[in-house]
Amino acid sequence: MRVTVDVERCVGSGMCVLTAGEVFDQRPDDGKAVVLRPVPPADTRDSVRETVDRCPVAAIVLSAR
Repeated sequence: MRVTVDVERCVGSGMCVLTAGEVFDQRPDDGKAVVLRPVPPADTRDSVRETVDRCPVAAIVLSAR
């Protein structure tokens, strides 16, 4: 699994950080999401999948490596 964020689409809601803070952070200047771990550890994959459902603008993309 590989995770990316479409920063053009991101509105900075912070749901990704609240759901999977080990994998996501937010930029201090505009609050948009930053991927800390593009290939998330196995124990965070369920929460990363949950972020896809919780993102209000569908800015989080999961793909196969």
